[in-house]
Amino acid sequence: MVLSKDDPEYRQCTFTVMDNIADPDIKFDGKGICNYYYDYKTAEQNEVVTEKMGLTKLEQLVNQMKEAGKGNRYDCIIGLSGGVDSTYVAYLVTQFGLRPLAVHLDNGWNSELAVKNIENIVNKLNIDLYTIVVDWIEFRDIQLSYLNASVIDIEIVSDHAILAAMYKLASEKKIGFIVSGTNVVTEHIMPPSWIYRKMDYANLKNIHDIYGKVKLKTYPYMDFKRYVYYSAFLKLNPISILNYVPYDKKKVKQIIAQELDWRDYGGKHHESLFTKFYQAYILPQKFKVDKRKPHLSTLICSSQLGRDEALRELEKPLYDENELTTDKEYVLKKLGLSHEQFEAILLAPSRSHLEFKSDIKQKQYYMKILQKTQKLRTFFR
Repeated sequence: MVLSKDDPEYRQCTFTVMDNIADPDIKFDGKGICNYYYDYKTAEQNEVVTEKMGLTKLEQLVNQMKEAGKGNRYDCIIGLSGGVDSTYVAYLVTQFGLRPLAVHLDNGWNSELAVKNIENIVNKLNIDLYTIVVDWIEFRDIQLSYLNASVIDIEIVSDHAILAAMYKLASEKKIGFIVSGTNVVTEHIMPPSWIYRKMDYANLKNIHDIYGKVKLKTYPYMDFKRYVYYSAFLKLNPISILNYVPYDKKKVKQIIAQELDWRDYGGKHHESLFTKFYQAYILPQKFKVDKRKPHLSTLICSSQLGRDEALRELEKPLYDENELTTDKEYVLKKLGLSHEQFEAILLAPSRSHLEFKSDIKQKQYYMKILQKTQKLRTFFR
């Protein structure tokens, strides 16, 4: 595998800034354009609907949510991390007259700015906030398990918990819609080997069973049975409304700054101190992964950024030296790791998530059953 620009096999896409460092899945055509560009264009064609058609689609969804929410306190659930995407979702749903319940996961890693931003968003929009405070001892034990397992997607620990908690809340409060901040035009591109399935609880549990030291009692989770119950019986599936509106990241930042007193973190997902340290230090040091490349490449593909500007952005250091020293001390102390233990983790060979148990086959079988019974289920609907 290519691990640096000095490798004779090094190649970079001629349209985006994706390259073949730490990415065994990238391919280039005769023009030197990578497969991620074409993947993006397919997703954009299939999933992004804007202008009049997008507005019509969105109005239909809003009407469905309002109709389903009659007699209830809320029309929908939204996740609220304080980042750009979730903040704009909160802003949009209120602009459409929906009554959302905002859900925030406090995993102990919120930056002070994130706390302030969330407070401003909730107050300015006058929406209810449900904060899930995870048990720190349990959460830290799972994070340490992932670090010791040497798997790449440590963010699953947070992402799984917030999704599981949102589905559970939607079920308990009889809210029929989950509105998501995921979207094509700012975050579609991501090499498959750099992430893993957020909802594979079998994988998470097996990693923790092997490396964990604390019994999990309160950590929010969604195993295969719950997944089937939520998706098939309650028909709870996230709706990505940002795919139905014009979504220019620079303009959106200006809107939420002006309307909600939102302040920028300086990096994608940097509202979490751990995520910032993970993306800007652990990933590049241990896995040779720089997530700025897919983020910037997505913006290039959606015509929000020029390639030259993206290349200049990549020339900047991932971390300010003084800031790194401060953040590293903080993260290691909070996790209870010595510098020697952390260096050993960084030097340990990386392992695939697929070396551990998984519910992939169960879900694939489940999806086949859904496809085969689609006509029958539609008839009885």
